[in-house]
Amino acid sequence: MSTSTQPSATKAGHGVVTAVVCLALATVVSAVASLNVALPDIARSTHASLTQLEWVVDAYSLVFACLLLPAGALGDRYGRRATLLIGLLIFGAASGTAMTAGSANTLIVLRGVMGLGAALVMPATLSTITSTFPLAERTRAVGMWAGVAGASAVLGLLTSGVLLEFWSWRSVFGLNVVLAVAAIAGTLRFVPESADSDAPRLDITGAAIAVVGLVALVYSIVEAPDRGWLSMRTLGGIGAGLVVLAAFIVWELNRVHPMLNPRIFHRPRLAAGTISIFVQFLAFFGFVFIALQYLQVVRSDSPLVAALSILPLAGSLMPAARLAPNLAERYGTRAVCVSGLVMIAGALVLLAQLTTTSSYLLMAFGLVILGAGTGAAMTPATSAITAALPSSQQGVASAINDLSRELGGAIGIAVMGSILATTYRNHLHLGSVPAPLAEKARQSVALAAHIGGPVAARADLAFVAGLHAALLYAAAAAVLAAFGVAILLAPSRDPERASSSRDRHLDSDEVGTVDVGGTVMPFGHSRRGSHVSGTEPR
Repeated sequence: MSTSTQPSATKAGHGVVTAVVCLALATVVSAVASLNVALPDIARSTHASLTQLEWVVDAYSLVFACLLLPAGALGDRYGRRATLLIGLLIFGAASGTAMTAGSANTLIVLRGVMGLGAALVMPATLSTITSTFPLAERTRAVGMWAGVAGASAVLGLLTSGVLLEFWSWRSVFGLNVVLAVAAIAGTLRFVPESADSDAPRLDITGAAIAVVGLVALVYSIVEAPDRGWLSMRTLGGIGAGLVVLAAFIVWELNRVHPMLNPRIFHRPRLAAGTISIFVQFLAFFGFVFIALQYLQVVRSDSPLVAALSILPLAGSLMPAARLAPNLAERYGTRAVCVSGLVMIAGALVLLAQLTTTSSYLLMAFGLVILGAGTGAAMTPATSAITAALPSSQQGVASAINDLSRELGGAIGIAVMGSILATTYRNHLHLGSVPAPLAEKARQSVALAAHIGGPVAARADLAFVAGLHAALLYAAAAAVLAAFGVAILLAPSRDPERASSSRDRHLDSDEVGTVDVGGTVMPFGHSRRGSHVSGTEPR
């Protein structure tokens, strides 16, 4: 059974512990999106290409997503407070070193190290609450944790915008250091240690296979503009990544304690919710990556104005998310989730009409629709995931929701960023511009803007062409997801019998460790009370 070796949480007060772990959570979650505002400044300072800018953002998201489950299992087994401290130290040290980076490649490596720290931090924050708080306090603390997780990305964008009004991109990493130090101090003083001595052993082989497969896939997509989409290196890398991920599925199917049992995806509601969440965040993070460059480089907005310009998205997302449960109750999960995805697709098509001279009103209108669609689709998708599994397997549901979000964001930046880079270079016609300047302009639109004159004007047109292509591809993905969700959530002739049959099959097979909203917990049959039973109550 989970034990607490430092009962200081009671003495210090659960409110203080909640505040500390939420500060740690906000520190790592805000870093997912905050650097997007600084990309033009980074490009000018380090001469980074569009592909390198993708990696500066995506190295963090990819490592974060790949290591989320194994890092959480590590904390559960060997100590959540210790894991939280180690993660914050790694995150803070990498951020501090990044302030001195002089090249894009150095930044990419350090962002990957920061992702490692973030993967250790996020699971430990929630598992500290769920393992050391009494039930009466736990519900309120988990609600606060979820709110911080949702709001931190937008807060990170706004904070970065303010910092960049006065300082360079290095100040964004400086803020990370300050937040990490504060979280470390609070953790040392107030957060109790807890661990589960009965937690299953970490599936190192499975984790390694998943990491290799995802890195190979994302690397090949991000590097495609430089290598060529039809080159053997790109096609071979994508194929190899898919083969390795297939091997991961086979490995997990044959494990007694898999990290995440693939059999649970036989449930239509769970599969539908997973597809929806994945595509929502693919579109969201991919759009933010492109839109903030468009606002700052093509429209010449300041970093703060660019960050504020994204707010209509959040302004419509939050009310739609709160209204979605009532709409789902009245019209059904299928109708609301599919409608939300269709709205996302429509918003992306509308935003793909932006030009170098478009009024901001067009963008604001598209952002409102995008936010409303995301809010409408997100809540019923999450509900579909949680409703597909019994109460004894809610850890599985949280794992899938978190991983779908993080992987969707990482792959969205990779795919949409690569489409943007490829189209930008194909549409950038510089004529008689001297070769050194032409090569500089081809690297990124921010460097072309620094050159100025006709080069900047042509680069703006090429960037907008890339924006159009990337957003239209994302819109197509949302439409396909809408069709998939509609099919998966189609009314069954005998849903109770189908559900019962699936439950009996899963009850006999499902054993593993899963992420509970970022916290890895065991699930499945167990003779020890410390495990969360995979047997659905009868």
